Amino acid sequence: MHILQAIIMGIVQGLSEFLPISSSAHLVITSNLYKVLKDIPLHQESSQEIFLDIMLHVGTLIAVLIYFRKDISEITVSFFKALKTRDFSSTNAKLSLYILLGTIITIIIAFPLHTIAEDLVFAPAIVGFLLILTGFLLLGSEQYSKKIVNKSNTIDLKTSIIMGIFQGLAALPGFSRSGLTISSGLLNKRDRITAARYSFLLSIPIIIGASLMYPLIKIDLHEFINFNWPAIISGTVISAIVGYLCIKYFLKFLEKYSLAFFGYYCIIIGVVTFIFFSIFAK
Repeated sequence: MHILQAIIMGIVQGLSEFLPISSSAHLVITSNLYKVLKDIPLHQESSQEIFLDIMLHVGTLIAVLIYFRKDISEITVSFFKALKTRDFSSTNAKLSLYILLGTIITIIIAFPLHTIAEDLVFAPAIVGFLLILTGFLLLGSEQYSKKIVNKSNTIDLKTSIIMGIFQGLAALPGFSRSGLTISSGLLNKRDRITAARYSFLLSIPIIIGASLMYPLIKIDLHEFINFNWPAIISGTVISAIVGYLCIKYFLKFLEKYSLAFFGYYCIIIGVVTFIFFSIFAK
């Protein structure tokens, strides 16, 4: 693995984690395109590549923690205060419970899908097809949302459950985590900003859990010594910087514009990916 490859993938991860275009799909596409160009079999993957993917997600985790540091602090304080007083009536205390519930539901949905998700890493054509489905969901949810006159700017129990389910389905590469969760929020009559902010907050426990557990389960610790650490660190830093900027400007974008652009993007990229890897994949 070269440092340039890690930097490119860091940029891809930083952009695609928070934009509704599936970061996992873009990492699969980028990685497999590199293999095709280098004439490397698609099913050949090293522990270093797996670890780089994890660290790129850590980079975007750092980005969301920094950007929402005030929200996270207030929600955390409210949660422990509510535990002490046994009063979860405040907005932030309720939100902490909704995030916890949404995370549990995500795990219940995502865990049975993890084997399929791992196999899809080597099946970019199928990932492209799932990306097409993401695009149609984005377009459909936007059309539905336009018909809603009074959209809510708060999260409730029903919304947290639905968004948790959709986040679990996004374990499959090609299904955009932010795309599915934001779309499900729109379908549940939430405005874009509310759905997006909750989507980003809901991602934090899952990314932390995956980042801590996956290396211990899948990677031999003795292999860490031989990893290209300058490349891994560079990719992680780039992922964090690009991710932070992406959150900032994506939320500004949602204040004025719809998700339709990203829907069309997912469909186009999905079609191109499906056709390309159906022809050239080994």
